[in-house]
Amino acid sequence: MAESSKRATCEICPHRCSLVEGAVGRCRARVARGGEVVAANYGKVTSVALDPIEKKPLLRYHPGSTVLSIGSFGCNLSCPFCQNASIAQAGERDVGWREVSPEWLISKALELCESGCIGIAYTYNEPLVGFEFVRDCAHLAHDAALQNVLVSNGMVNEGPLQELAPFIDAANIDLKGFSQEFYDIVGGDYSTVRATIEHLALLPTCHLEVTTLAIPDLNDDPDAAGEAARWLSSLDPAITYHLTRFFPQHRMTDRPPTPISTLRKMAESARRYLDDVVLGNC
Repeated sequence: MAESSKRATCEICPHRCSLVEGAVGRCRARVARGGEVVAANYGKVTSVALDPIEKKPLLRYHPGSTVLSIGSFGCNLSCPFCQNASIAQAGERDVGWREVSPEWLISKALELCESGCIGIAYTYNEPLVGFEFVRDCAHLAHDAALQNVLVSNGMVNEGPLQELAPFIDAANIDLKGFSQEFYDIVGGDYSTVRATIEHLALLPTCHLEVTTLAIPDLNDDPDAAGEAARWLSSLDPAITYHLTRFFPQHRMTDRPPTPISTLRKMAESARRYLDDVVLGNC
C-alpha cells in the first residue's frame, strides 16, 4: 500500500475518523501525522480569560471563585445552534491563535491565585478534541495544587475519558437532547454522552453539573426533561441540572428564544427527581 494511502484512526471520540497522512478529522482539530492522529490544535489558544466559576456554569463548586479559562478551536459536533461557532466550528486557518505551553498556563494560573483563581477551565470550544493538551495541563495543574474544570459536550471514548477523569475536579457536561434522534441533528452519539455523564457522576473525586440548552420544538418537552432528570437522579440525586434558555445563534436564527414559561415547565418536571434544577440565560 502506498504511504499516502495508509490510514490512521482517531480514538478520541466515537466518530473514529480514518485519515490518510496529513488529513484533518471532522472536528477540524485533529490530524493524521506520522501514522497516528494527533491534536493539530495542541497549545493553540484562541481565548484566555479569568472567569467567575459560575460562568462555566458551575454553581455549587467553590462559588465566588474564578478560573483561568482557555479555549482553542474545533468541535466534534456540528450544532446548528452553536453558541461559540466562531471558534468551535472553525479550523486552524480560520481563526487567530497563539501558542502556549502547559507550563506557561500553570504559571499564569498560579499568578492569579491571589485574586481568587482556583485553577484552569478547559472550555469555549470542545476541549477534548485537543485531548493531549488538556491531559498534559491537567497533570501539571494537579502537581501545582490547582483545580481542573472541564466544560465538554461529553463526546469522548472510554479510553481517553478514563485516562483524564482522575485529574478532573469539576465538570459541566452538555446533555444536548434526550434521544439519538436529537443527536443525529448535531452529529453526535447519545449513548457516548450518557456514558461520559455516568462515569463522572460515579467518580468520587469529580463534582458534576449537567446542562441542557432548551430549544423550541426540538428538545423542550417537559416530560423528556423529567425523564432525563430521573436518570441523572439514579446516578446522583445531588447533581445540579441547568436548563438554559436558547437565543437565535449560528445557523438557527429563524427560531425564537425559548419562552421562560417553557423552561419553568421543564424545571417543574425535572424537580420531581432532582432537588437542584436551575434556569439559566433568563
